[in-house]
Amino acid sequence: MSILNIENVHTYYGNIHALKGININIEKGEIVTLIGGNGAGKTTTLRTISGLLKPRDGSVSLNGEDILKYQAHEIVYKGISMVPEGRGVFARLTVLENLEMGAFSRNSKEEVTRNMDRVFTLFPRLKERRTQVAGTLSGGEQQMLATGRGLMSNPTILLMDEPSMGLAPVLVELIFDTIQQINKEGTTIMLVEQNALMALTIADRGYVLQTGEIILSDTAENLKKNPTVQKAYLGME
Repeated sequence: MSILNIENVHTYYGNIHALKGININIEKGEIVTLIGGNGAGKTTTLRTISGLLKPRDGSVSLNGEDILKYQAHEIVYKGISMVPEGRGVFARLTVLENLEMGAFSRNSKEEVTRNMDRVFTLFPRLKERRTQVAGTLSGGEQQMLATGRGLMSNPTILLMDEPSMGLAPVLVELIFDTIQQINKEGTTIMLVEQNALMALTIADRGYVLQTGEIILSDTAENLKKNPTVQKAYLGME
C-alpha cells in the first residue's frame, strides 16, 4: 500500500526551478533511495516533503491526505520526521535534551520513555553519553544522535539526508546496519545518500534525480545493474 505520494511537484528557490514535476511513491515498509549528483535536487525533495519548502505546483500526500497545507512542525505530528544533512544537533544541549526535543509531538510520558529506550537500544553509546553536551560528540556519535532524535517522534516515515557524510568507513557500515534495523522494526525510510552503492544495497527501490527531474526509477537491484547508473554514480566504466 502506497503511503507517500509525490505527484508533479515543482519547487523553486526564487526564480530557480529546482524540482521539475517529479513523481515518487513510497510503499509501507520500504526503504526507497534517491540518488543523484550535487545540485540534483535530492535535499530539496526531502525539504519539500517535510514542509520546509512549499512547491508552486503538484501534490504531496501521506496516507491519502494532502500535507502541503500543514506547516513543518505539523507534518511531524502527521508521521514524517527528518534526519537532516549535516546532523543539525543542538550543540549546547545534552544528548538527553536533544532526544527530548525530538519528542515534542508526543504527549504520553510512557511513549516518550518507550521511544527513548528504543533509541538507547539501537545506539548504546548514546545511553553512555546521555549527559554529555552534543557539540562535544564525535561525528559518528552526532549522526547517531540526529537519527535517534528523528525516531523520538515515532515516525511512520523517516527521511534521511546523507547519513554517511564525513564518517569513517566502519561507522558508515554501522549507520547502514542501523537503518536496516529501524526498517525491520516497521519504519518506512526514504534515503538520500552520496554513497549510491551502499544505498542501493540496502534499498528496495530507487529513483535517480538529475537537475530536478527523475530520469530513472526501478528496483534497487536493477539500478545497480543499469549501465548509466554504474557509470555516473557507482564509479564503474
